[in-house]
Amino acid sequence: MARSSLRRRTPAVLRPRKRPASVPVPVTPGFLEVVLATRNQGKVREFIELMRELPIQVYSLDAFPQIGELPEDGLTYTENAISKAFAVAHLTGRIAVADDSGIEVDALDGGPGPQSRRFLGDHASDAARNARILKLLHPVSSERRTARYRAVVAVALPRGDVRTFEGTCEGKVATAPRGSGGFGYDPIFLVPAYGKTMAQLPLAVKNRISHRARAFAAARPFIKKLAVRSRDAVD
Repeated sequence: MARSSLRRRTPAVLRPRKRPASVPVPVTPGFLEVVLATRNQGKVREFIELMRELPIQVYSLDAFPQIGELPEDGLTYTENAISKAFAVAHLTGRIAVADDSGIEVDALDGGPGPQSRRFLGDHASDAARNARILKLLHPVSSERRTARYRAVVAVALPRGDVRTFEGTCEGKVATAPRGSGGFGYDPIFLVPAYGKTMAQLPLAVKNRISHRARAFAAARPFIKKLAVRSRDAVD
């Protein structure tokens, strides 16, 4: 469900104001242009799959090479998601969708949490992060290896309105990486109901149960409303 609706001022990091970047892709009349604030093709595939049949044209940040690193210095998932979505909406002049997510391990007091992507530093690999988590949990029993994925998705309009949506997925930390699909902590995030890690699950299953999928699904009615409004304006 929606977690918030607010307007934000342009942060200092975005000044001076830049002209919207151009996208070298023709837009189908009546389709709403949406920029997904990531270059991660795994996230892009998840989003497109979940938004099927909506009249939207989806771009990743690959279509906007002018945009560099996005601000992500908040203390919470919500702050980071809003910051990224607002920045991309401002710089492109289009509706932007951004997410921030992480793994919360109960035996690590809920960590790494919002620091999941920066766990061990900005340049650490997914494999290194996973190995560190497994090492920290080596003495922890199976019953105490409970964890969850949490995601917050922000949808920002160029004029400054922002809405956020949240999704979670409960699970456990496996004792070793398993599977080659997914990204991030997926190889060590065990989904007990399936007896597999997130990296082992088919994309169709992951798109039903993952934290990001649930957050995207919660945002879908709002994005659909924007898309229908845009199409009706053309008609």
